[in-house]
Amino acid sequence: MKDLIIIGGGPAGLSAGIYAARAGLNTLLIEKGLPGGLAATINLIENYPGFPEGISGMELMQKMEEQAKRFGVEFANEEVISIKVTDEDKLVKTNANEYVSQAIIIATGTEHKKLGVPGEKELTGRGVSYCAVCDGPLFRDKDIVVVGCGNSGIQEGLFLLKFANSITFVEFLEYITAEKILQERIRKESRAEILLGQMVVSIDGETGVTGVTIKDRKTGESKVIKAQGVFIYVGIKPNTHWLRETVDLDPNGYIIANELLETSVPGIFVAGDARSKPLPFFQIVSAASDGAFAAFAVEKYIERRKDA
Repeated sequence: MKDLIIIGGGPAGLSAGIYAARAGLNTLLIEKGLPGGLAATINLIENYPGFPEGISGMELMQKMEEQAKRFGVEFANEEVISIKVTDEDKLVKTNANEYVSQAIIIATGTEHKKLGVPGEKELTGRGVSYCAVCDGPLFRDKDIVVVGCGNSGIQEGLFLLKFANSITFVEFLEYITAEKILQERIRKESRAEILLGQMVVSIDGETGVTGVTIKDRKTGESKVIKAQGVFIYVGIKPNTHWLRETVDLDPNGYIIANELLETSVPGIFVAGDARSKPLPFFQIVSAASDGAFAAFAVEKYIERRKDA
């Protein structure tokens, strides 16, 4: 029996673990991958308070993990399959074990959206990637296509320029959505070209990427960009598909919660990017804040159970 089970080891889950353990709650954090989630794949984080020179996502998440462990959070590297709620407790079933707790914080975050074009699935891991930090060094002196000109696309493209011979950015919209400071940086790079209003038709190649076929959304003209690598940053979606029968989700799959971050099921809370928000604001600092508050709400929930 645990006081609290946290599902997800990104900034929201790790922050929740730190606060819960410091409050004396017997806490288990379950993460199917490496702690840190998508945040750990970011090359440089410049807007997290306390790091004026910036910090890599991997380093920041490692520090959070070490801090959580120091306060006594127990970690399990397993994948949660289902949650069953009884009148008294919550049963969490993973691919390896079953756990019982008084409360749950869902901090499963988000994952990269896919283009869904021919060649993407077949060539993933053979030239198609969603993580510049993970795979960038494999493309030294290669020509690369980055799909998406939001913050992630431009920021990770700047990192890839350390290795690549050239980068062609392909954006579906007629404008760049990244922050102005990132736009200014990428426009100064002579080895970077930006193509706006373009739709990716296919990723080409047999055993590895040889190019990307794009189509101009205005003229309908198609052309092939020769490249040996494709990095895709076209948005995110919540990791909540397995929760549709457990808690209420909004039309986009994000978990609906009240001001106490409690879901439609008493005792199940949500924190971080998986939470439904009035504005699409997905930042490490806000996820960490959610985690801290959710842990506090859990503490009060357990106190009320004891008094009942």
